[in-house]
Amino acid sequence: MFERLAAPLLRAAAAKFPVVAILGARQVGKTTLARAAFPNFEYLDLEDPRTAERFRDDARFALERDDGAGLILDEAQAIPGLFAALRGAVDARRTENGRFILLGSAQPALVRGVAESLAGRVAAFDLDPLTACEGLTGDQPQGWRTLWLKGGFPDALRGDFRGWWEAYLRMLLERDLPQYGISADPIFMRRLLTMLAHQHGGLLNASSLGASLGVSYHVIQRHLDVFEAVFLIRRLAPWFRNVGKRLTKSPKVYIRDSGLLHHLLNISSADELSGHPSRGASWEGFVIEDVLRRERVARPASTPWFWRTAAGAEVDLLLDRGGEKVAIEIKAGRGGDARALRALRDALPDIEARRAWIVDQAQGITLLGPRIARAGFAEVVSGTP
Repeated sequence: MFERLAAPLLRAAAAKFPVVAILGARQVGKTTLARAAFPNFEYLDLEDPRTAERFRDDARFALERDDGAGLILDEAQAIPGLFAALRGAVDARRTENGRFILLGSAQPALVRGVAESLAGRVAAFDLDPLTACEGLTGDQPQGWRTLWLKGGFPDALRGDFRGWWEAYLRMLLERDLPQYGISADPIFMRRLLTMLAHQHGGLLNASSLGASLGVSYHVIQRHLDVFEAVFLIRRLAPWFRNVGKRLTKSPKVYIRDSGLLHHLLNISSADELSGHPSRGASWEGFVIEDVLRRERVARPASTPWFWRTAAGAEVDLLLDRGGEKVAIEIKAGRGGDARALRALRDALPDIEARRAWIVDQAQGITLLGPRIARAGFAEVVSGTP
Protein backbone atom coordinates (compact mmCIF):
# COMPACT_ATOMS: atom_id res chain seq x y z
CA MET A 1 0.00 0.00 0.00
CA PHE A 2 1.31 3.44 -0.92
CA GLU A 3 1.42 6.25 1.62
CA ARG A 4 -0.76 9.12 0.39
CA LEU A 5 0.00 12.79 1.01
CA ALA A 6 -3.68 13.54 1.53
CA ALA A 7 -4.10 11.24 4.56
CA PRO A 8 -3.18 13.83 7.26
CA LEU A 9 -5.44 16.41 5.60
CA LEU A 10 -8.38 14.00 5.65
CA ARG A 11 -7.91 13.24 9.34
CA ALA A 12 -7.65 16.97 10.09
CA ALA A 13 -10.84 17.67 8.12
CA ALA A 14 -12.68 14.88 9.97
CA ALA A 15 -11.91 16.68 13.22
CA LYS A 16 -13.68 19.81 11.93
CA PHE A 17 -16.56 18.53 9.77
CA PRO A 18 -19.23 15.86 10.28
CA VAL A 19 -18.75 14.58 6.70
CA VAL A 20 -15.62 14.20 4.57
CA ALA A 21 -16.08 13.45 0.86
CA ILE A 22 -13.27 11.93 -1.19
CA LEU A 23 -13.87 12.33 -4.93
CA GLY A 24 -11.77 11.01 -7.76
CA ALA A 25 -11.54 8.74 -10.76
CA ARG A 26 -12.38 5.06 -10.43
CA GLN A 27 -9.51 2.90 -9.17
CA VAL A 28 -7.46 5.89 -8.04
CA GLY A 29 -7.22 4.55 -4.47
CA LYS A 30 -10.10 6.25 -2.63
CA THR A 31 -11.19 3.15 -0.74
CA THR A 32 -7.65 2.14 0.24
CA LEU A 33 -6.90 5.64 1.48
CA ALA A 34 -10.13 5.94 3.48
CA ARG A 35 -9.70 2.57 5.18
CA ALA A 36 -6.07 3.35 6.03
CA ALA A 37 -6.82 6.86 7.32
CA PHE A 38 -9.87 5.73 9.35
CA PRO A 39 -9.14 2.12 10.35
CA ASN A 40 -11.84 2.00 13.04
CA PHE A 41 -14.68 3.02 10.71
CA GLU A 42 -17.12 0.47 9.31
CA TYR A 43 -16.87 0.18 5.52
CA LEU A 44 -20.08 -0.14 3.45
CA ASP A 45 -20.18 -0.55 -0.33
CA LEU A 46 -23.46 0.95 -1.50
CA GLU A 47 -23.24 -0.89 -4.83
CA ASP A 48 -23.51 -4.19 -2.93
CA PRO A 49 -27.13 -5.36 -3.45
CA ARG A 50 -27.83 -6.28 0.18
CA THR A 51 -26.33 -3.07 1.55
CA ALA A 52 -28.10 -0.98 -1.10
CA GLU A 53 -31.46 -2.58 -0.24
CA ARG A 54 -31.02 -1.76 3.43
CA PHE A 55 -30.30 1.89 2.66
CA ARG A 56 -33.15 2.19 0.18
CA ASP A 57 -35.60 0.87 2.78
CA ASP A 58 -34.59 3.39 5.45
CA ALA A 59 -31.37 5.33 4.82
CA ARG A 60 -31.66 7.38 8.03
CA PHE A 61 -31.98 4.27 10.20
CA ALA A 62 -29.05 2.60 8.41
CA LEU A 63 -26.85 5.61 9.21
CA GLU A 64 -27.43 5.56 12.95
CA ARG A 65 -24.81 3.84 15.10
CA ASP A 66 -25.36 3.31 18.82
CA ASP A 67 -21.66 2.66 19.40
CA GLY A 68 -20.65 5.96 17.80
CA ALA A 69 -18.44 4.25 15.21
CA GLY A 70 -17.94 6.16 11.98
CA LEU A 71 -19.01 4.97 8.53
CA ILE A 72 -17.17 4.86 5.21
CA LEU A 73 -19.83 4.95 2.49
CA ASP A 74 -18.42 3.87 -0.88
CA GLU A 75 -20.17 4.76 -4.17
CA ALA A 76 -22.43 7.17 -2.29
CA GLN A 77 -24.22 8.28 -5.45
CA ALA A 78 -25.80 4.81 -5.78
CA ILE A 79 -28.51 5.67 -3.19
CA PRO A 80 -30.52 8.75 -4.33
CA GLY A 81 -32.00 9.42 -0.88
CA LEU A 82 -28.70 9.16 0.98
CA PHE A 83 -27.83 12.85 1.03
CA ALA A 84 -31.10 13.98 2.60
CA ALA A 85 -30.74 11.23 5.21
CA LEU A 86 -27.16 12.31 5.90
CA ARG A 87 -28.25 15.88 6.43
CA GLY A 88 -30.82 14.76 8.98
CA ALA A 89 -28.36 12.46 10.76
CA VAL A 90 -25.72 15.21 10.91
CA ASP A 91 -28.12 17.89 12.15
CA ALA A 92 -29.44 15.57 14.86
CA ARG A 93 -25.95 15.43 16.39
CA ARG A 94 -24.44 18.61 14.94
CA THR A 95 -21.57 18.92 17.42
CA GLU A 96 -20.09 15.52 16.51
CA ASN A 97 -17.52 15.65 13.73
CA GLY A 98 -15.85 12.92 11.69
CA ARG A 99 -18.86 10.60 11.54
CA PHE A 100 -19.15 9.90 7.82
CA ILE A 101 -16.64 9.45 4.98
CA LEU A 102 -18.20 9.54 1.50
CA LEU A 103 -16.40 8.04 -1.50
CA GLY A 104 -17.34 8.36 -5.14
CA SER A 105 -16.38 9.43 -8.62
CA ALA A 106 -17.09 13.01 -9.63
CA GLN A 107 -20.49 12.11 -11.02
CA PRO A 108 -23.18 14.77 -11.41
CA ALA A 109 -25.44 13.04 -8.85
CA LEU A 110 -22.73 12.92 -6.19
CA VAL A 111 -21.43 16.45 -6.74
CA ARG A 112 -24.97 17.84 -6.78
CA GLY A 113 -25.95 15.89 -3.64
CA VAL A 114 -22.92 17.11 -1.74
CA ALA A 115 -23.39 20.72 -2.86
CA GLU A 116 -27.15 20.93 -2.25
CA SER A 117 -27.78 18.72 0.79
CA LEU A 118 -24.52 18.92 2.75
CA ALA A 119 -23.43 22.52 2.31
CA GLY A 120 -21.55 23.66 5.40
CA ARG A 121 -21.42 20.10 6.73
CA VAL A 122 -18.84 18.53 4.42
CA ALA A 123 -15.18 18.93 3.51
CA ALA A 124 -14.57 17.68 -0.05
CA PHE A 125 -11.24 16.45 -1.44
CA ASP A 126 -10.28 15.40 -4.96
CA LEU A 127 -7.89 12.44 -4.84
CA ASP A 128 -5.36 12.35 -7.66
CA PRO A 129 -3.29 9.39 -8.91
CA LEU A 130 0.04 8.76 -7.20
CA THR A 131 2.75 11.38 -7.23
CA ALA A 132 6.34 10.31 -7.79
CA CYS A 133 7.16 10.74 -4.09
CA GLU A 134 4.15 8.59 -3.11
CA GLY A 135 5.27 5.91 -5.56
CA LEU A 136 8.49 5.52 -3.59
CA THR A 137 6.56 4.41 -0.46
CA GLY A 138 4.83 1.20 0.58
CA ASP A 139 5.68 -2.45 0.13
CA GLN A 140 6.25 -2.16 -3.65
CA PRO A 141 8.16 1.11 -4.23
CA GLN A 142 8.19 2.41 -7.80
CA GLY A 143 10.64 4.97 -9.16
CA TRP A 144 9.58 8.01 -11.13
CA ARG A 145 10.64 6.46 -14.44
CA THR A 146 8.15 3.65 -13.90
CA LEU A 147 5.44 6.16 -12.95
CA TRP A 148 6.20 8.18 -16.07
CA LEU A 149 5.70 5.12 -18.28
CA LYS A 150 2.76 3.47 -16.49
CA GLY A 151 1.04 6.40 -14.82
CA GLY A 152 -0.11 6.92 -11.26
CA PHE A 153 -3.04 4.51 -10.88
CA PRO A 154 -1.89 1.90 -8.33
CA ASP A 155 -3.20 -1.19 -10.17
CA ALA A 156 -1.80 -0.07 -13.51
CA LEU A 157 1.54 0.68 -11.87
CA ARG A 158 1.94 -2.80 -10.43
CA GLY A 159 1.28 -4.83 -13.59
CA ASP A 160 0.43 -4.71 -17.30
CA PHE A 161 -0.58 -1.08 -17.63
CA ARG A 162 -1.66 -1.42 -21.28
CA GLY A 163 -4.13 -4.21 -20.49
CA TRP A 164 -5.34 -2.40 -17.38
CA TRP A 165 -6.01 0.85 -19.24
CA GLU A 166 -7.84 -0.91 -22.08
CA ALA A 167 -10.22 -2.54 -19.60
CA TYR A 168 -10.59 0.75 -17.70
CA LEU A 169 -11.51 2.71 -20.82
CA ARG A 170 -14.06 0.15 -21.96
CA MET A 171 -15.78 0.17 -18.58
CA LEU A 172 -15.72 3.97 -18.35
CA LEU A 173 -16.98 4.67 -21.87
CA GLU A 174 -19.45 1.80 -22.21
CA ARG A 175 -20.81 1.46 -18.66
CA ASP A 176 -19.96 4.33 -16.34
CA LEU A 177 -20.78 7.32 -18.54
CA PRO A 178 -24.30 6.06 -19.39
CA GLN A 179 -24.85 5.46 -15.67
CA TYR A 180 -23.81 9.06 -15.03
CA GLY A 181 -26.57 10.15 -17.42
CA ILE A 182 -24.13 11.06 -20.18
CA SER A 183 -25.27 9.93 -23.62
CA ALA A 184 -22.25 9.43 -25.87
CA ASP A 185 -21.03 7.00 -28.52
CA PRO A 186 -18.11 5.01 -27.01
CA ILE A 187 -16.44 4.60 -30.41
CA PHE A 188 -16.61 8.34 -31.10
CA MET A 189 -15.28 9.18 -27.63
CA ARG A 190 -12.40 6.73 -28.03
CA ARG A 191 -11.47 8.31 -31.39
CA LEU A 192 -11.60 11.80 -29.89
CA LEU A 193 -9.50 10.74 -26.91
CA THR A 194 -6.88 9.22 -29.22
CA MET A 195 -6.73 12.45 -31.25
CA LEU A 196 -6.24 14.41 -28.03
CA ALA A 197 -3.36 12.10 -27.12
CA HIS A 198 -1.63 13.02 -30.37
CA GLN A 199 -2.16 16.72 -29.55
CA HIS A 200 -1.02 16.29 -25.94
CA GLY A 201 0.72 19.44 -24.74
CA GLY A 202 -0.41 21.49 -27.73
CA LEU A 203 -2.90 24.31 -28.09
CA LEU A 204 -6.48 23.11 -28.21
CA ASN A 205 -8.32 23.71 -31.48
CA ALA A 206 -11.86 22.36 -31.05
CA SER A 207 -12.91 23.48 -34.52
CA SER A 208 -10.12 21.49 -36.15
CA LEU A 209 -10.98 18.42 -34.09
CA GLY A 210 -14.63 18.77 -35.05
CA ALA A 211 -13.79 19.05 -38.74
CA SER A 212 -11.67 15.88 -38.54
CA LEU A 213 -14.48 13.96 -36.84
CA GLY A 214 -17.35 15.43 -38.85
CA VAL A 215 -19.05 17.21 -35.93
CA SER A 216 -19.41 20.79 -34.74
CA TYR A 217 -17.19 22.77 -32.42
CA HIS A 218 -19.96 22.63 -29.79
CA VAL A 219 -20.10 18.81 -29.86
CA ILE A 220 -16.34 18.66 -29.26
CA GLN A 221 -16.58 21.08 -26.35
CA ARG A 222 -19.35 19.02 -24.70
CA HIS A 223 -17.25 15.87 -24.96
CA LEU A 224 -14.19 17.69 -23.60
CA ASP A 225 -16.28 18.76 -20.61
CA VAL A 226 -17.13 15.09 -20.00
CA PHE A 227 -13.49 13.99 -20.26
CA GLU A 228 -12.47 16.72 -17.84
CA ALA A 229 -15.22 15.80 -15.37
CA VAL A 230 -14.02 12.17 -15.21
CA PHE A 231 -10.37 13.22 -14.80
CA LEU A 232 -9.12 12.04 -18.23
CA ILE A 233 -7.90 15.38 -19.60
CA ARG A 234 -6.72 18.75 -18.36
CA ARG A 235 -7.29 22.02 -20.17
CA LEU A 236 -4.57 24.37 -18.94
CA ALA A 237 -5.64 27.96 -19.40
CA PRO A 238 -3.25 30.73 -20.48
CA TRP A 239 -2.32 33.52 -18.11
CA PHE A 240 -2.39 37.02 -19.46
CA ARG A 241 -2.80 40.60 -18.40
CA ASN A 242 -2.86 43.85 -20.29
CA VAL A 243 0.72 43.95 -21.55
CA GLY A 244 2.10 45.11 -24.84
CA LYS A 245 2.72 41.60 -26.16
CA ARG A 246 0.38 39.51 -28.30
CA LEU A 247 -0.43 36.52 -26.12
CA THR A 248 -1.84 33.10 -26.87
CA LYS A 249 -5.35 32.83 -25.43
CA SER A 250 -6.23 29.24 -26.34
CA PRO A 251 -5.85 26.57 -23.64
CA LYS A 252 -3.40 23.69 -23.86
CA VAL A 253 -4.75 20.16 -23.58
CA TYR A 254 -3.13 17.26 -21.73
CA ILE A 255 -4.05 13.64 -21.08
CA ARG A 256 -3.84 13.76 -17.31
CA ASP A 257 -2.31 10.35 -16.61
CA SER A 258 0.87 9.45 -18.49
CA GLY A 259 -0.07 5.75 -18.47
CA LEU A 260 -3.28 6.49 -20.39
CA LEU A 261 -1.37 8.75 -22.77
CA HIS A 262 1.15 6.03 -23.56
CA HIS A 263 -1.60 3.44 -24.01
CA LEU A 264 -3.39 5.67 -26.52
CA LEU A 265 -0.07 6.29 -28.32
CA ASN A 266 0.67 2.54 -28.38
CA ILE A 267 3.79 2.90 -26.22
CA SER A 268 4.47 -0.23 -24.18
CA SER A 269 8.01 0.11 -22.80
CA ALA A 270 10.61 2.61 -21.66
CA ASP A 271 12.65 1.93 -24.80
CA GLU A 272 9.69 2.77 -27.03
CA LEU A 273 9.04 5.92 -25.03
CA SER A 274 12.66 7.10 -25.28
CA GLY A 275 12.51 7.09 -29.08
CA HIS A 276 8.95 8.30 -29.55
CA PRO A 277 8.27 11.73 -31.13
CA SER A 278 5.93 12.57 -28.24
CA ARG A 279 8.58 11.95 -25.57
CA GLY A 280 9.08 15.64 -24.82
CA ALA A 281 5.35 16.40 -24.64
CA SER A 282 4.82 13.32 -22.48
CA TRP A 283 7.51 14.44 -20.04
CA GLU A 284 6.02 17.93 -19.88
CA GLY A 285 2.58 16.59 -19.01
CA PHE A 286 4.00 14.14 -16.47
CA VAL A 287 5.89 16.85 -14.59
CA ILE A 288 2.93 19.25 -14.70
CA GLU A 289 0.58 16.65 -13.25
CA ASP A 290 3.06 15.59 -10.56
CA VAL A 291 3.60 19.18 -9.45
CA LEU A 292 -0.12 19.97 -9.47
CA ARG A 293 -1.02 16.81 -7.54
CA ARG A 294 1.32 17.86 -4.74
CA GLU A 295 0.36 21.51 -5.06
CA ARG A 296 -3.30 20.58 -4.47
CA VAL A 297 -2.31 19.01 -1.13
CA ALA A 298 0.11 21.71 0.01
CA ARG A 299 -1.71 24.77 -1.35
CA PRO A 300 -5.33 23.98 -2.33
CA ALA A 301 -5.99 27.56 -3.47
CA SER A 302 -3.07 27.61 -5.95
CA THR A 303 -4.11 28.13 -9.58
CA PRO A 304 -2.15 26.69 -12.55
CA TRP A 305 -1.63 28.49 -15.88
CA PHE A 306 0.75 28.54 -18.80
CA TRP A 307 2.11 31.61 -20.60
CA ARG A 308 3.03 32.06 -24.23
CA THR A 309 3.46 35.01 -26.55
CA ALA A 310 2.79 35.07 -30.28
CA ALA A 311 6.54 35.47 -30.76
CA GLY A 312 7.18 32.10 -29.09
CA ALA A 313 8.28 33.01 -25.57
CA GLU A 314 6.76 30.48 -23.18
CA VAL A 315 6.54 29.26 -19.60
CA ASP A 316 5.21 25.70 -19.35
CA LEU A 317 3.61 26.07 -15.92
CA LEU A 318 2.84 29.16 -13.87
CA LEU A 319 1.66 28.60 -10.29
CA ASP A 320 -0.35 31.48 -8.88
CA ARG A 321 -0.18 31.01 -5.11
CA GLY A 322 -1.94 34.25 -4.28
CA GLY A 323 0.97 35.96 -2.61
CA GLU A 324 3.48 34.89 -5.24
CA LYS A 325 3.83 33.38 -8.69
CA VAL A 326 6.32 30.63 -9.53
CA ALA A 327 7.34 29.90 -13.12
CA ILE A 328 8.35 26.35 -14.07
CA GLU A 329 10.02 25.44 -17.37
CA ILE A 330 10.20 21.74 -18.21
CA LYS A 331 12.90 20.08 -20.30
CA ALA A 332 13.13 16.42 -21.32
CA GLY A 333 16.92 16.75 -21.63
CA ARG A 334 19.19 18.84 -19.47
CA GLY A 335 17.87 22.33 -18.96
CA GLY A 336 19.67 25.54 -18.22
CA ASP A 337 21.37 26.46 -21.50
CA ALA A 338 22.05 30.16 -21.94
CA ARG A 339 19.27 30.77 -24.48
CA ALA A 340 16.53 29.09 -22.39
CA LEU A 341 17.78 30.80 -19.26
CA ARG A 342 17.71 34.23 -20.91
CA ALA A 343 14.17 33.66 -22.24
CA LEU A 344 12.93 32.59 -18.82
CA ARG A 345 14.61 35.50 -17.06
CA ASP A 346 13.08 37.94 -19.57
CA ALA A 347 9.61 36.46 -18.99
CA LEU A 348 9.58 36.88 -15.21
CA PRO A 349 8.66 40.60 -15.15
CA ASP A 350 5.84 40.08 -17.66
CA ILE A 351 4.25 37.24 -15.67
CA GLU A 352 4.94 38.91 -12.33
CA ALA A 353 6.79 35.83 -11.06
CA ARG A 354 9.29 36.28 -8.25
CA ARG A 355 11.21 33.05 -8.89
CA ALA A 356 11.48 30.21 -11.39
CA TRP A 357 12.57 26.60 -11.76
CA ILE A 358 13.80 24.61 -14.72
CA VAL A 359 12.89 20.93 -14.22
CA ASP A 360 14.75 18.27 -16.22
CA GLN A 361 15.87 14.64 -15.89
CA ALA A 362 19.42 15.35 -14.81
CA GLN A 363 20.79 14.90 -11.29
CA GLY A 364 21.25 17.58 -8.69
CA ILE A 365 20.16 21.16 -8.13
CA THR A 366 21.99 24.09 -9.66
CA LEU A 367 21.45 27.77 -8.93
CA LEU A 368 21.30 29.61 -12.24
CA GLY A 369 20.77 33.05 -10.85
CA PRO A 370 19.26 34.91 -7.90
CA ARG A 371 15.71 33.93 -8.90
CA ILE A 372 16.17 30.82 -11.07
CA ALA A 373 17.29 27.29 -10.24
CA ARG A 374 17.59 24.06 -12.23
CA ALA A 375 16.53 20.83 -10.54
CA GLY A 376 16.68 17.23 -11.73
CA PHE A 377 13.35 15.48 -11.23
CA ALA A 378 14.83 13.05 -8.69
CA GLU A 379 15.36 16.01 -6.39
CA VAL A 380 12.11 17.80 -7.25
CA VAL A 381 9.88 14.86 -6.30
CA SER A 382 10.72 15.36 -2.64
CA GLY A 383 8.99 18.72 -2.60
CA THR A 384 7.16 21.26 -4.72
CA PRO A 385 9.46 23.82 -6.40
